[in-house]
Amino acid sequence: MEMLSLREHHARTLLIHYRWDVEKLLAVLVEKGKADLFSEAGVSVVEREDTVTPLSSSSTAMCDICIEELPADKMTKMDCGHAFCNDCWTEHFVVKINEGQSKRIRCMAHKCNAICDEAVVRNLVGKRHPDLAEKFDRFLLESYIEDNRMVKWCPSTPHCGNAIRVEDDEFCEVECSCGVQFCFSCLSEAHSPCSCMMWELWMKKCRDESETVNWITVHTKPCPKCHKPVEKNGGCNLVSCICGQAFCWLCGGATGRDHTWSRIAGHSCGRYIEDREKKTERAKRDLYRYMHYHNRYKAHTDSFKLESKLKETILEKVSISEERESRLRDFSWVTNGLCRLFRSRRVLSYSYPFAFYMFGEELFKDEMTNEEREIKQHLFEDQQQQLEANVEKLSKFLEEPFDQYTDDKVMEIRMQVINLSVIIDSLCKKMYECIENDLLGSLQRNTHNIAPYKSKGIEKASELAVCWSGKASTTTGKCLPSDCGTSGKRDRSFSFGTSDDKGCPSPKQPKKESYGGGFFDLNLPAEVLDRN
Repeated sequence: MEMLSLREHHARTLLIHYRWDVEKLLAVLVEKGKADLFSEAGVSVVEREDTVTPLSSSSTAMCDICIEELPADKMTKMDCGHAFCNDCWTEHFVVKINEGQSKRIRCMAHKCNAICDEAVVRNLVGKRHPDLAEKFDRFLLESYIEDNRMVKWCPSTPHCGNAIRVEDDEFCEVECSCGVQFCFSCLSEAHSPCSCMMWELWMKKCRDESETVNWITVHTKPCPKCHKPVEKNGGCNLVSCICGQAFCWLCGGATGRDHTWSRIAGHSCGRYIEDREKKTERAKRDLYRYMHYHNRYKAHTDSFKLESKLKETILEKVSISEERESRLRDFSWVTNGLCRLFRSRRVLSYSYPFAFYMFGEELFKDEMTNEEREIKQHLFEDQQQQLEANVEKLSKFLEEPFDQYTDDKVMEIRMQVINLSVIIDSLCKKMYECIENDLLGSLQRNTHNIAPYKSKGIEKASELAVCWSGKASTTTGKCLPSDCGTSGKRDRSFSFGTSDDKGCPSPKQPKKESYGGGFFDLNLPAEVLDRN
């Protein structure tokens, strides 16, 4: 509004047309100029207020739609200069709102591209159809969310009504105020260091029957008569299907039932057929490769679930230790270590699907030579194994019954947990740097982006309270400090955030779960570990 000297509804029309991308809007302004910028978006702006002559209150005018001459107070003129009667305007607006075109209702005049003033739409429709006026307001508000790549609805089920806005990069992971953690780019669960495409392919591979088909290809052969898959359960290569057909297991050809230890009567398949053997070996290799990565992915996922259940047990040990008479009073190292364990388990579990696609042939077959792939795979796996070993050590120390140990023994465990937490955080950072710089960053056609590693954990969105005023047609809000995002809630009065009894916005602090008088928070920085 300030830069282009525009009224609010004109500024909003421009932003809606360019999907709230201010950089793109300014680029078009520089490249094509203000006139083309406005005409493409349907904005009719006059340089002087007296250019468009208002209707005189004492005169009459003809409506070109209904062909009736009406007094000026029954007519409305838009910024583009076209005037029609209020009844025709209202019916036009009602039809467009019901069709879902509230964001960009064009003038009724022939070949006029101008967008109608939203205040006029709200005023005329509200007199006859208050419910449609509310619907119009809601569509305008939701356009900011649904057309803006930096704002998205929380994917929670059932829907919490929150929308998340990020400030800088859409490739990040956030936690809504309802507690759901998700990837902002693809709206699936947080999955770094996997890219969104890798995670989608991995989930599909785990869901569908592709590996079942692979297993059938490796371990069975089709009956030549009924074509059902047959698994061999003995050492003899003369196999009989349940339909009664006998066939040779070596080549799959139909045979008779008479055979000796060396040959089947009337049948020989000693000649080597290369293509068939290659296909079987390839299917077997692909299956074993998938099983390797899937088993390790699932092992760390299962460990994460089990360790989450142990959380209450560990915190109960902390409570017992704090109550007994001891010179040790601070047990924050336990909760800090537990948070680091959870965070690193997630990183480890998702690193295996990443490795499956990074070093396979599905996505980057032509991007690396076999030698380059082998070198990069060894580099990544070395870092992965170091992280894995230290995570297992941390898990072992946290499961120790330290509530039964002497103070000296507890001090020893405390130092181990603190040191391992710092080491693990450093290893996670190095792994992400390796992925971003040495692996994905070295590709020529890199279309894969991953959310950056955060020592504090997935960032929580603070609540942004915004009021939507039908009279003023404005959105106002106050944002709490946040590094990554803010969230607003959609309710029946079309407001973001919450409001008190007087209708004023009242921001809420991000919620934390309380355990034993303290806060258990995954967003714990490594500096806290060093200080403790």
